[in-house]
Amino acid sequence: MNSINVAPSETAAAAEAAERALDHIGRARAAIGAVIFGQDEVVEQALVTILAGGHGLLVGVPGLAKTKLVETLGKALGLAEQRVQFTPDLLPADIIGSEVLEEGADRSRAFRFIKGPIFAQLLMADEINRASPRTQSALLQAMQEHHVSVAGKRYDLPQPFHVLATQNPLEQEGTYPLPEAQLDRFLLQIDVNYPDRASERRVLLETTGERTAEAVQALDAGELIEIQRLVRRLPVGDKVVDAILDLVRAARPGEGDPAIARHVSWGPGPRAAQALMLATRARALATGRLAPSLDDVAALAAPVLRHRMALNFAARREMSVADVIEKLVARIG
Repeated sequence: MNSINVAPSETAAAAEAAERALDHIGRARAAIGAVIFGQDEVVEQALVTILAGGHGLLVGVPGLAKTKLVETLGKALGLAEQRVQFTPDLLPADIIGSEVLEEGADRSRAFRFIKGPIFAQLLMADEINRASPRTQSALLQAMQEHHVSVAGKRYDLPQPFHVLATQNPLEQEGTYPLPEAQLDRFLLQIDVNYPDRASERRVLLETTGERTAEAVQALDAGELIEIQRLVRRLPVGDKVVDAILDLVRAARPGEGDPAIARHVSWGPGPRAAQALMLATRARALATGRLAPSLDDVAALAAPVLRHRMALNFAARREMSVADVIEKLVARIG
């Protein structure tokens, strides 16, 4: 078991912190569930993304409450939120900010940096793939290093800092595919599908009346940071570590079972294994446990891997990335 050796007093403090975290997470899930209906798996994966300290990419057709989910998460988790609607004419400066030349009372001139909407604890990048690759790249440094550089100067972003982006399917008109380097910076790709009939009925009844439900704040940014630190301290068993390594390495061309690897054009790198390790810890905590299991690895394999690999041309005629991941997951045990 990979864990940190601690004194008895530190163990008691860690147990108390874990109990507080579980209480906060339970209240956050209840707050989100009061507004978002019938998307339990999506809500869980979005919450796991934040608890793990990562960024999430929500993919689905318009009208499935992706934007509403991000807004609700921001309110429930007490995060200062900004929203950017990505369009083809959006420029990097519209996201990061820009320097303006100001003239003082003494007629002296100096540049002043005006911060853009990226200086938020939660940035909602709405319809991110409707902007050009040049504009999408404005997020690369911020998502990885949590700061931006303008005119040679570094500007740190608020803590915590998360990007939750929504994306329309690439088959729709007016969309640009995200570069592989940017996709790899998203901890999870969260696929948002249509709700079932019972959930859609509840949506109709709850959202078309005189009053609609509003999310309540369940914790603040400081408490969220403490939970994120706790996630990184959770012990991970050797079996779980080996399962993560086996899964990620088998999804690369030239490695693992040739029957599967020969279909892969490019596969996940070490960042995928890091993402899966953090996400399994966060999912364990989000479901009331203090150590991840193989079930967590299986549940999060698709959200972690599906945007980090691609099939070659010959394989696309016979299968999808989801089919390959399903075969890989079937070997976990």
